Amino acid sequence: MFLKPRSIAIAATLLISASLAVISEQAIAQGTITTPKEQLGFDIGDDYQLATYSQLSEYWHKLERESPRMVLNEIGRTAEGRPQYMAIITSPENHRNLARYKEISQRLASAQDLASEDARALAKEGRAVVWIDGGLHATEVLGAHQLMELVYQMVSRTDEETMRILDDVIILAVHANPDGMELVSNWYMREPDPTKRQSGNIPRLYQKYVGHDNNRDSYMVAQPETENMARVLYREWIPQILYNHHQVGPAGTVMWAPPFRDPPNYNFDPLVSLGIEMVGNAMHSRFVLEGKRGVTTRSGGPFSTWWNGGLRTTAYFHNVIGLLTETIGNPTPVEIPLIPERSIRSKDNPFPIEPQTWHFRQSVDYSITGNRAVLDYASRYRETLLFNMYQMARNSIEYGSQDHWTIHPKRIDALKAAVKAEGAEAEAIGPSGGALAGYFSRGVPKKFLSVLHDPNERDPRGYILPASQSDFPTATKFVNTLIKNGVTVLRATKAFDVGERQYPAGSYVVKAAQAFRPHILDMFEPQDHPNDFAYEGGPPTPPYDNAGYTLAYLMGVEFDRVLEGFDGPFVKIEGLAVTPAGRVAGTRGAVGFLLGHQANDAAIATNRFLAAGEDVYWLKNQFSVNGKSYPVGTIYIPASSAVPAKVDQLASELGLNFDAVRLAPGGDALKLRSVRIGLWDQYGGSMPSGWTRWLFEQFEFPFELVYPKTLDAADLRKRFDILVFVTGAIPAADRQGGGFESFFGRQPDAASIPAEYRDRLGSVTVAETVPRLIEFMNEGGTIITIGSSTNLAKHAGLPLTDHLVDGDGKHLTQDKYYMPGSVLRVKVDNSLPLAYGMNERTDVFFNNSPVFRMLPDAQMKNVRSVAWFDGDAPLRSGWAWGQSRLNGGVAVAAAKVGKGNLFVFGPEILNRGQPHGTFKFLFNGIYLSGATQVRLDLTN
Repeated sequence: MFLKPRSIAIAATLLISASLAVISEQAIAQGTITTPKEQLGFDIGDDYQLATYSQLSEYWHKLERESPRMVLNEIGRTAEGRPQYMAIITSPENHRNLARYKEISQRLASAQDLASEDARALAKEGRAVVWIDGGLHATEVLGAHQLMELVYQMVSRTDEETMRILDDVIILAVHANPDGMELVSNWYMREPDPTKRQSGNIPRLYQKYVGHDNNRDSYMVAQPETENMARVLYREWIPQILYNHHQVGPAGTVMWAPPFRDPPNYNFDPLVSLGIEMVGNAMHSRFVLEGKRGVTTRSGGPFSTWWNGGLRTTAYFHNVIGLLTETIGNPTPVEIPLIPERSIRSKDNPFPIEPQTWHFRQSVDYSITGNRAVLDYASRYRETLLFNMYQMARNSIEYGSQDHWTIHPKRIDALKAAVKAEGAEAEAIGPSGGALAGYFSRGVPKKFLSVLHDPNERDPRGYILPASQSDFPTATKFVNTLIKNGVTVLRATKAFDVGERQYPAGSYVVKAAQAFRPHILDMFEPQDHPNDFAYEGGPPTPPYDNAGYTLAYLMGVEFDRVLEGFDGPFVKIEGLAVTPAGRVAGTRGAVGFLLGHQANDAAIATNRFLAAGEDVYWLKNQFSVNGKSYPVGTIYIPASSAVPAKVDQLASELGLNFDAVRLAPGGDALKLRSVRIGLWDQYGGSMPSGWTRWLFEQFEFPFELVYPKTLDAADLRKRFDILVFVTGAIPAADRQGGGFESFFGRQPDAASIPAEYRDRLGSVTVAETVPRLIEFMNEGGTIITIGSSTNLAKHAGLPLTDHLVDGDGKHLTQDKYYMPGSVLRVKVDNSLPLAYGMNERTDVFFNNSPVFRMLPDAQMKNVRSVAWFDGDAPLRSGWAWGQSRLNGGVAVAAAKVGKGNLFVFGPEILNRGQPHGTFKFLFNGIYLSGATQVRLDLTN
């Protein structure tokens, strides 16, 4: 047989590539890969030594050049502009087919048009993809350093297990927070005396805006690092396993590792839970085999699989086995304390450890053991992992294509109620102990299955977000959070009907029959967290994070749940959704333009008009013009020579609708002006303040950060028109140590930190700061308080008291009332300026938040209730024990204090940048701080 020239060339190329691979592996065996000590001057894990991200980047670039096992990818830029790197590590042979293996992972993860036998063939051909990250929480310095050690070991080791892993697995080693590592490592290493080094007391957040909350952003995808990682995770590689490293382990142990405690979330596939069990048990077995004591699990920590939004938890809703470890350790040696309960062997503490001094390198070694256990499992069960991901995707498509019911606690309660009702009727002739007791001893008759399969309680086949809703730009932002998470979103190319309703062209459609259906349900449907008590009548067991967080509710998005199969003139949105250009109606002869108050992005338009020196008004009365009615709060911009062009630009860019008028509206109005905003912050940073800072930038509000020393100074009114205090700023009682100290511990001595940060030290106190704040309001300033900072209302002597008290006036205990992070509904008086543009009923994020009772003289003292609870069941999503006690309680109030105002928001109206539906409370409060009452003349 004779080969053609092209075939000879291909064969020669393959031979050369194989030869080079052999040579490269020989070079690795001969130790030509640069060691960490050769690169850094110290071994990873050495006491009192940390590497910076700059050093990590330089080292990874060198390893990429030295090793054929590694390719370094920049997956995007950080909030501070650094490149965010992902090292892809596998065998040289796999690297030559990397695009094919990525394609296989994508096809199996989507399961679209893929038969089971074809999926098995792909699983056999493919390679397991395992994501291992580090550095997400930058003060947890172990994460980034174990990642450096892992990358070095996987590109340099030649033992049998490593070689097998490299053949079977593609490792995605991802640094989750480059900016944070650079900050924290430099901060630690700045001290010349190694024994005095510490990674605590850093002066600002270790992610530019959100600090620790960078692990609370994974479904919102607001921060650039999160967006970079979500793209890799759910749109490009879709790994079968994600391993998220954290610190610190529970006291008396070295590490907490999966499996997780209950409750699980009811939306994701059970194969995820079972996969976590299997991989977790493999990890624990390896720790014991290697003699590594002190690894606990399940009840040994607070971690569950309920909540969506963390780096490892959002993975569950994408059919990914998400793992978490929390490990002790610091470059400054630490002590493992003697905790009696941790000293005895149990199912959740299989191999206890004794008290001892612990060094950083030991923690690195534990982390590497965890990594290798996961990688070994992925290698041994490569085909199973790949096929299971396909099967989970196929299950999601099947469930979304037919009638399906997700069973949650309220459905079980309904079933029990139906059984009890029938049992009560049969009590006289029932068995000993009553008919109900007999039912539960023998099981419930199958006829009651109809309760669980109530047709009205079916899971939706899809969701429709009509383009006609009043804040369609925010609906677009919502669907983009889905798209960034790998969800397919459709747009209607023309009007269509579903059921009895017609929807306009441009409406968004999210069908449930797709691989990431669990994430779709979790973003649209209410969470129903079970009542979780340590024992009957005992204290509640807190959820790990939020109990309820339905994003569609929090963002105030209008949508319809469609229970039957449907179709229409739909096309898939490629890339991100773009809000269609808004309408500018009737510009000829216009004396001004009207803009609705309902859209959040109207704030951007308002800020741009004010910055350009244009007049902006809020109209205080309903009115009609050109046959159209306009509600109170409608925004009016008189025409100037520059306004029409600005209106056109804003309509095009933001999707806002403007109506031109030939006759200016008359009557009472509020004239706005640009205001000077002060946003409270503290040494070390505040996450709620950081989120607010990010929000101000998104909506183009100019602001200045204000620290306690400035607040304690005189003449605040000369500098600011409004001050904003997020939760955590204002203490309930006078103490030295509000803010920073209440969350992080003691503040550092001024002499121990650089001079540039010393003016950030201090705390808001009742004795010194509060009198300055009251003086500020008396002189005409406005203060916004959110969450715990509503303590200022009491300090200012407002006629508001705690609503959640018993008959003796004591705050309700947790066995009677408990409301962890959940979504509740309030009634809103949207005729008041603070609530302009809001719906009459609005969903709020509530986290055991303050609730107020108006005293009898409140109205006489110019205190108004703006939003309140008006029923016994305000819970929309989450867990609300004793929720009926909220009825009648005030959630939002507005008060006059001297010449100024105090706006009181009990719920977390800005929580983690998510509740767009309540952003207008903040925006309105800011504008009101500079608004003046005027009367517009109809003749102008």
